[in-house]
Order: sequence, then structure tokens, then C-alpha cells
Amino acid sequence: MGLGISIAAPVGPIGVLCIQRTLKKGFPSGFFSGLGAATADLLYGSLAGFGALWLGNHLVQIQTPLRLVGGSILVLMGVRAFLQKEQQAANTGKSRGLAGDYFSTFLLTLTNPITIFSFAAVYGGLGLGSAETSTWQMGLLVLGVFVGSVAWWLTLSSLVALLRGRFKPQFYKVINKIAGVVLVGFGVSLLLALLK
Repeated sequence: MGLGISIAAPVGPIGVLCIQRTLKKGFPSGFFSGLGAATADLLYGSLAGFGALWLGNHLVQIQTPLRLVGGSILVLMGVRAFLQKEQQAANTGKSRGLAGDYFSTFLLTLTNPITIFSFAAVYGGLGLGSAETSTWQMGLLVLGVFVGSVAWWLTLSSLVALLRGRFKPQFYKVINKIAGVVLVGFGVSLLLALLK
């Protein structure tokens, strides 16, 4: 669970989206956004844990188009958030359902196939890649990582939701502009990494 929290906790584009959606649409939207990222981590953690590294190798071979898509989506989402008018920024109505929030972050998280190697490295460092590791032990570890990640998103969404009612409408416009700049920054850095 600690590993799951440590993987989810660093504030990246998904964290920014989770915070922005919680402020704009409420706790369920932010939590389901985080849940999408946790599910993608569960998928990659399972692939690494159960030795499906051949799939990881194939994912790395197509990492250029994956990163191109992920970076472009982040830039578009950032520009859209930055350009929102004050009334739209403060509008708490649901512009999309919870399924849309979930799948958008799930797919964005999947655009980083290097994650599978991060899991493999951590598992190897814990000595879990050895032949003595049983299937049920690996299953418990992967489940623990998922539960830890979900616990982080639940905590983050809850804390942000508690603050949500205390802000004036103008604050949401500022938050959207900050989120927009951060998302564009992450997207551009992802796209620039393709030039290396």
C-alpha cells in the first residue's frame, strides 16, 4: 500500500486534473479521475509483477506514438482550461459523466509505458522477481499497490472537496489558468522528449 501511495502521490498532470475536477465538479469527479489512474497503475503493476515483460517491450517500441498522443491531449486540455471564461470555470454542472472522468485519466496514464519498468525495478529491488515468489504473494503486492493508490486519490479528493465551498467564483478562474499552464507544460515536456 505504501508503494501505491508513493507512486500516486507525486503531483503530475493526473494530480492537477484530479484537483481541478474536484474543485469544479465535486468529490466524485475528482475521485473517479484518480481511480482511472490507479487502474492503469494496477494494469502496469500486474504486467510487471507477473512477468509479462514481453508486452512491456512491445509498449516501449510504440512509446513514440503513445507519448505523442498523451502530450497532445495534455496540451489541448491545458489550453481549454486556461481559456475558460469565469462563468464556465465556476460552473459546477457536470460537463461529462464520471465514466468520462475515469477513462480520460486511465488512457492518459497508459500513454506512459515506462511505468511498467518502474514497477519491475521496484519489484526486483524488493526481491520479488525471484523464483521463490509465489503467485499469491505477487497478487497481494499488486492488490496492495492498487489499494494504496486508491487511498491516495480518495484522500486528495476529500481534502480538496472540503475546501471547495470556501472559494469565490473568481478563484476557479485562477485555478483553471494555473492548471492550464501546468498541463500545457507537462504536455510540451512530453512532446519535447520525443526529439531526444
